Amino acid sequence: MLAPVSDPVTTAPHDPAPRITGSRTFARAFADMRLGWSQRELWLILGLQDIKQKYRRSVIGPFWITIATGVMATALGLLYSLILDQDLAYFLPYLTVGLIIWGLIQGAIVDGSEVFIANEGLIKQLPAPLSVHVYRLVWRQVLLLAHNLIIYVILLAVFWTSLDLGWSSLLAIPAMLLLIVNAVWVTMLFGIVSTRFRDIAPLLGSMTQLLFYVTPIVWTTKVFADRPGAAERAKLAEINPLFHYLEIVRAPMLGETAAAYHWYIVLGLTVVGWAAALLAMRKYRARVPYWV
Repeated sequence: MLAPVSDPVTTAPHDPAPRITGSRTFARAFADMRLGWSQRELWLILGLQDIKQKYRRSVIGPFWITIATGVMATALGLLYSLILDQDLAYFLPYLTVGLIIWGLIQGAIVDGSEVFIANEGLIKQLPAPLSVHVYRLVWRQVLLLAHNLIIYVILLAVFWTSLDLGWSSLLAIPAMLLLIVNAVWVTMLFGIVSTRFRDIAPLLGSMTQLLFYVTPIVWTTKVFADRPGAAERAKLAEINPLFHYLEIVRAPMLGETAAAYHWYIVLGLTVVGWAAALLAMRKYRARVPYWV
């Protein structure tokens, strides 16, 4: 008796990858994500192994991430607080939290663009859903974020009297979860596009570096508040969508309240981003193994 064949392959002339009939459906895309989530024991272990492998034979291990981020935040905080004439008790936590959150955003964009290329061997040899590799990378970024949050705990101990923390600060938890949810679609979408077009990954790397400087991280819009005519130009920062992602997390962590429109923009971008990612999964999920 012949075994049933799923996803039959038909090859067309001059087609860069075989067409898999019946695979271009949202049902298959959702099934891939559900199956990938159900295999979380696999990607949880792989993500943890990535961290251990990177710092193998190191005495401090992954805490080098914490040290490097802390040293950078301290150096930039001391320098830019003088240049921008900002109170160090406010500016150093502002900059540090911005760098911590930026690490997750940058990792989702830059590392996410190469998630399938970097896992070429596993994709071709391991019969696992593509979403497993996406969850693995996002989980790894969450682990790195957790290490960097140690710096935030130290900041709380040093600047506790300067930070007006209250119950509203708990909004940082759903904001962080929303950021992680966005990291999944960013990794999935950019990973698929960059696998097909290999120039996209280095382009995203350069663009992310540029966005770091135009996003209020090492500078704050409050600097321009008292300058004639500068306050209106400072609002141009709100064109940058990453500013809103930062603000919904950073504001409650600093004891401030993020304006409601920041949440609305992030929620809107989340819906649009997930729609684009699912569309990419629907159309190109079956072709990724051939593109890598």
